[in-house]
Amino acid sequence: MVLTNIGRLIRLALIVGVGLVTLTTAIAVAAPRIAEIAGSHRFERAGISLETLSERSYVYDRNGALLATFVAEENRVQVGLEDVPRTVVDSVLAAEDSAYYSHQGVNARSIGRALTANIESGGVAQGGSTITQQVVKNTIDEDDQDFARKVREAVLAVELEEDYTKDEILEHYVNTVYFGAGAYGVQAAAETYFRKDVGELSWAEGAMLASIIRCPGSCDPFKSRSRASSRRNTVLDALVITGRLGRTEADLNKLVPLPTEAFEPRQPNDYFVEEVKQQLLDDERLGSTPTARYNRLYGGGLRVYTTFDQRQHLLAVQARNDNLPVSTGDGTFALPPDPLTGLTRFGTAAMAGVEPGTGAVRFLVGGPGFDRYQFDLSQQSNRQVGSTFKTFVLTAAILNGATPNDTVDGRGPCRGIPGYEKEDEPPGNFGGARGGTDTLTEQTLRSSNCSFLRLNQIVGPEKVAEVARSMGVTADLNPENGSMALGTDGISPLEMAAAYSVLANDGMRNPIYFIDRVEEADGDVVFAHRAEPERVLPTEVARQVTSVLEKNVERGTGTRAGIASGQPAAGKTGTTNNAYDVWFVGYTPQLATSVWIGATGGNVRLSFGGGGDLQGGRAPAQMWGAFMSSVTANQPIVEFTPPEPPARSQRLCFESGFRRCTDPSPLGGR
Repeated sequence: MVLTNIGRLIRLALIVGVGLVTLTTAIAVAAPRIAEIAGSHRFERAGISLETLSERSYVYDRNGALLATFVAEENRVQVGLEDVPRTVVDSVLAAEDSAYYSHQGVNARSIGRALTANIESGGVAQGGSTITQQVVKNTIDEDDQDFARKVREAVLAVELEEDYTKDEILEHYVNTVYFGAGAYGVQAAAETYFRKDVGELSWAEGAMLASIIRCPGSCDPFKSRSRASSRRNTVLDALVITGRLGRTEADLNKLVPLPTEAFEPRQPNDYFVEEVKQQLLDDERLGSTPTARYNRLYGGGLRVYTTFDQRQHLLAVQARNDNLPVSTGDGTFALPPDPLTGLTRFGTAAMAGVEPGTGAVRFLVGGPGFDRYQFDLSQQSNRQVGSTFKTFVLTAAILNGATPNDTVDGRGPCRGIPGYEKEDEPPGNFGGARGGTDTLTEQTLRSSNCSFLRLNQIVGPEKVAEVARSMGVTADLNPENGSMALGTDGISPLEMAAAYSVLANDGMRNPIYFIDRVEEADGDVVFAHRAEPERVLPTEVARQVTSVLEKNVERGTGTRAGIASGQPAAGKTGTTNNAYDVWFVGYTPQLATSVWIGATGGNVRLSFGGGGDLQGGRAPAQMWGAFMSSVTANQPIVEFTPPEPPARSQRLCFESGFRRCTDPSPLGGR
């Protein structure tokens, strides 16, 4: 090994000694230490290879617009040398290695001066590194600053130039070098300092970037403007001296002002992007371990194309802000302080939109803003859904043989409901309404509690829960709870939108998804979404339920959800006991959307002055209608396909505990 290393040094000496008499003294001084250097174990390396660099990843919306950037320690975007303009390449060469294309890895004159100075000082007193040597230094990443290390760098630089072309080494360099302000490589630096693509940089801008390489901290134009200006002008002068730029043009570029504010890549700061990030970090297609997946996402240069619709999201936020009760204008409304702790409480809205035909999640409004409140209320919070759950009861009834024209008893109070037999005050209709027997359609339009509590028992609570699950509800449901039909179980806004999208899609369920595809930086597809539609309801069942919910928007509890253009809509309101949570969930053929309003920290009664308790048919329905009116404005009207006329009409009765029917109900064998 020692002989091999001596051979390397002889080859280096021959290269740097050609035509350079002044180097003789330096070699003579160094000679006594040749064996020591050659025998150093740190010099026993096979050579240097230009490995793939860490590169930031991007997240795009459905139209290809940038949403966010995943950046780890090194903010870098790799570019080909052919994409870097002369204004940058020539500036870098003038500043760092003007003879780059004429030497073989080391600069004879520079290394001669450096060797002499460094040997006499016993350390590293002077530089002299070429760009190739700098690439070697950055690659082997050794901290020691001694004579032996400088010689190792020089030897490896010569070998590197035997293995790679000049352009390959220079391309690696301009993508590797640190330009301060967290930017690695010329593309990230161009964005950070000038908010431009590197291909758009002027001579003044290229010179400024080149001037930072030697002093990324002290030449920061945002902190040391005088020094930064002086360094940039020095590089412009070097461009003139090396014949790369004329004097007049250089002097004019010295007058160009320095940048004043750094531009940082858009970090994930949105509920939707945060969900995308978490899904990718959990996806083993990006790596078998959490560390591998993190490195792939933050340093693999991935391009992540999502389902996000920025227009819909902005319109949803606007509808929320315009329609929240007693809104403060920032997506929240004030609530009375906690009576036990005295802490301030506030309410907000969460919304979610799902495309029925694909399952694509088009937007999330997870709360007042990710920068202020990171907990995603649209996905992570399962809140009682109130009467919006009645849609599942209605669907299960029609699936099991009922029709919208069948009648059910809706008289209150609702006596005989399992689970309420021993209670002094059985549940009743909203506002204590007496109610009566009517069709399923009319009972839905008035959101009759007693009708749906009875209908739930007629169909069978297990069958109702099964239908909800088949439509996409993954939250825990408790069929043994007599009030399940009134939405006492918690479900997230996203799951409610997804479940209702099945009805909008004629009974076909498309599992929700956020990511269309993930690509490598070179365009190779890592993975892509594959549609997996599943029929969970017969077409006719979905259409019959839709016909009822469409009437609910036309003349039921959901009239405030009407769409201004006349686009047909279907949906259901929901209000929990004590008005803790209020909802509207609805759909058009193109989009299923949910709206929830409540307190962020738990159950707080939503009651405002003399207006009484908030209800689902008020602010949530109005918010939904405002949003959908904006989304569908100037769009063609798409009608729902009407169902076949019901073949019959009968009265539905629960025979154990309720009054008997003349014709026993066929539902659930009861």
